[in-house]
Amino acid sequence: MKVYGLYGKSGTGKSYQAMSLCKELDLEAIIDDGLFIYGNRVMAGVSAKRQNTRIKAIKTALFTDDEHCRQVRDKIKEADPPGVLILGTSEDMVDKIRRRLDLPEPDRMISIEEITTEGQREAAKKQRRELGKHVIPAPTFQIKRQFSGYFLDPLRIFRIRGGKTTYAEKTVVRPTYSYLGDYDLSDKVITDIAIYISGQVPGVVTVLRVNVESSEDGVRIVVFVLMKYGVMIIDVAKELQNKISKQVEAMTAFNIMAVDIDIRGIK
Repeated sequence: MKVYGLYGKSGTGKSYQAMSLCKELDLEAIIDDGLFIYGNRVMAGVSAKRQNTRIKAIKTALFTDDEHCRQVRDKIKEADPPGVLILGTSEDMVDKIRRRLDLPEPDRMISIEEITTEGQREAAKKQRRELGKHVIPAPTFQIKRQFSGYFLDPLRIFRIRGGKTTYAEKTVVRPTYSYLGDYDLSDKVITDIAIYISGQVPGVVTVLRVNVESSEDGVRIVVFVLMKYGVMIIDVAKELQNKISKQVEAMTAFNIMAVDIDIRGIK
């Protein structure tokens, strides 16, 4: 297995540049901030950007937790990629990650200054400093569960090579330890959204109550309703289910694990 390291100060654009560098080096595997990403999929790990303090984030990125380290190490052995790119804030950090994951000596260490301009690095620092934005080199749907309740934006990068257009998706997130702070939404907010959406779906007479179960992975919503006599109950329930799921996710940034419609009667 070939091992490459990409290092540079925090906020200089390493994660943003990682996919482009992998294309040049013909790599499909990335170790970044506690995650093992292979073939544009998150295969194992916990994102350091999900931690609520910088110290915890650093420990996660260095795989100091034995169980976290073991899971990622085992998944790398199982996937057996021909090469991997490790991201770190210094050569020493890259080497510590490599040793924790039992990976071979690096074939090459690459500084962020080698592959970016000063202007690009300053732009990346501004995004981090002023907007609290971080990039994860994986599609949004792959990390949505880990970042339930935090703002995510898909970032699609299009390229034209040999007359063919290809694209890769990265994700922009604002972690909990951003200086912009955290935010909380009460269950009542989700309940109000579900009740409002229910009023827009023909066939729903009234909402009796809404139960919301929150966890780190996301939320489960149960909506108890009365249906109108004569409607296609299953079709109305599916429409209500889909609309509530989409609207709650769009308006709150929560990962919706399930929306159940409990029909308590016909009126």
